[in-house]
Amino acid sequence: MNDEDAVTHEPSPDVPPTGEVLATPDPVAAAPAGDPVAEGPATAAPATSSEPEAGASESLIDGPDPRVETGHEAGADTLAGTPLDGMLPEGPARDTVTQALDLLTVGGPVVLVLAGMSVVALAIVLLKLWQFRAARLGQTRVARDALVLYTAGRAQEAMTVAGRCRNPVAQALARAMRGQSRGLPEHKVREEVVRVGADALHSLRSWFRALEVIASLAPLLGLFGTVLGMIEAFRQLEAAGNQVNPAILSGGIWEALLTTAVGLAVAMPVIVVLNWLERRVDRVAHEMESVVTRVFTEDLSQDPPHGTPYANEDVRHEPPRRVVRTDAIAARV
Repeated sequence: MNDEDAVTHEPSPDVPPTGEVLATPDPVAAAPAGDPVAEGPATAAPATSSEPEAGASESLIDGPDPRVETGHEAGADTLAGTPLDGMLPEGPARDTVTQALDLLTVGGPVVLVLAGMSVVALAIVLLKLWQFRAARLGQTRVARDALVLYTAGRAQEAMTVAGRCRNPVAQALARAMRGQSRGLPEHKVREEVVRVGADALHSLRSWFRALEVIASLAPLLGLFGTVLGMIEAFRQLEAAGNQVNPAILSGGIWEALLTTAVGLAVAMPVIVVLNWLERRVDRVAHEMESVVTRVFTEDLSQDPPHGTPYANEDVRHEPPRRVVRTDAIAARV
């Protein structure tokens, strides 16, 4: 080992041994209390922490404002604090209900009345569908089959088949066949069948008037709400004076037109469903009249069997005689 290596590897009091990390003394922790070295960084700490706050403020200005987002969420989540809050989870259904509630709030009392009318119309339509299903209006084949049995001479079997069906046409046909089988006068049987048929048709046509009123009144209520909204919009425009803001007029106009849109949305489906229900009842009435009438009449759509004489076959038709007045002949002579 030479002298240079000995000098190089001689340990120095300022250099730590190999494998040890030299710890930098903290002037704040090492300085005693009251030392300006300790108090200096403490007073400078707010200055160094002010830079992140400035950056945070710049991010708030550049990006979306959290207060705006909170207000938007609060306005969108109308169900918060209501009984529906726990019933509807987060999803499209909740968003749809929230938007509907927002429209009700913006539209005012007119939209609330239209919403109530739509609920009443929906309840009536569901009630009529259940009534038509319970009356078996689609089973028109039963009355036709019973009529075929009756014309074939199997009256008892025909009355059994028609009486077991709850269709109004089959019920009216069963009463007509019973009256004919008992030998009652035809006019009495017809009157009874007409009475039963009229009662059945009146029951099927019930609540149609309410649907007609809703279908005709909903657009008028929507137009009435639009007029009220336009009046309010122009009143606010007048109150603004010289400082006119177009947003006041545009906001009032779309809120006013909202009631007309809701009124039309309520009336159009009601009109369609009402026409379909009336068509079903008219078809039942026509079928009832056609089937019951065939009980009292004969089927003339086919010729009688070969060899069957007609009722007036033996009647001889003499040519018309020419009547000559004798006084006219005498006058000519």
